[in-house]
Amino acid sequence: MSRETIHTDKAPQAIGTYSQAVRTGNTVYLSGQIPLDPASMALVEGDMEAQIRRVFDNLAAVCEAAGGGLQQIAKLNVFLTDLAHFPLVNQVMADYFSEPYPARAAIGVASLPKGAAVEMDAVLVLD
Repeated sequence: MSRETIHTDKAPQAIGTYSQAVRTGNTVYLSGQIPLDPASMALVEGDMEAQIRRVFDNLAAVCEAAGGGLQQIAKLNVFLTDLAHFPLVNQVMADYFSEPYPARAAIGVASLPKGAAVEMDAVLVLD
């Protein structure tokens, strides 16, 4: 099966040796997104909600570049430096997703790239 690299300027550029996403067949593996502004490549300013929204916006841009959308995410992984923010993730996620919701894991981590408080990656299945 062939692999296709997905790239968009509407999401932050990779800050390491990885692609924004890779498509194999109808499955797209999205790399982790932190709350970087794609234009400035700096962490967004604002509270935790602003950071979570920026991550979802970044994921949405990569999904769109792959020919899909957030609603086609089958699996979402959420990494938080403070699990106390998990209820806020649920609240904000309700603005971006509708049922049926993707499978999901929430993992508490000690730190994330660039000092971010949240990172998410996903598996997208195209119709």
